Amino acid sequence: MQIDRFFSVFKTASQGMALQRKQIEISAENIANANTTRVAGTNQPYAPRRVVTNGVETGSFNDMLTQTELSLKTTNPEHLSLNDSNMSVNKDESMAPESQVVSEQKYRYEYDPDHPDADKNGMVKYPDIDMVKEMTNMVSANRLYEANLSVIQAEKQVIKRSFEI
Repeated sequence: MQIDRFFSVFKTASQGMALQRKQIEISAENIANANTTRVAGTNQPYAPRRVVTNGVETGSFNDMLTQTELSLKTTNPEHLSLNDSNMSVNKDESMAPESQVVSEQKYRYEYDPDHPDADKNGMVKYPDIDMVKEMTNMVSANRLYEANLSVIQAEKQVIKRSFEI
């Protein structure tokens, strides 16, 4: 068995955990800056950010299966030889979705003529951040992070038990 195949579960779960950690960080940043009317060095309020993910282009199921199938060299029809040099696996392809953090220029206006950032009409420009949505994103990302952590723990148990055989 190839080591890359043996530990691919760890790689996949850790990529999922990294993505969820990024989502939690961005949601926490949005919540912390919900009332920020001016970012240091600019005259603009905080621009809400979000994590955008793009799925991996995999093609058809048959193509994917053909790429990941292991070819075994048979020396005798009744015996199989597991020679690593005869196994072909696409090692460079990652199944993790690509993600990027984008800023959204969404703002809301409130009337507060005494605010230092109020315009001539007394309107203050605040970032348009939905606290319920941000908290929901954080809880969801936390649950997915925990699910990936459970996958890693389960795989560790499988590996431990396989060595006991």
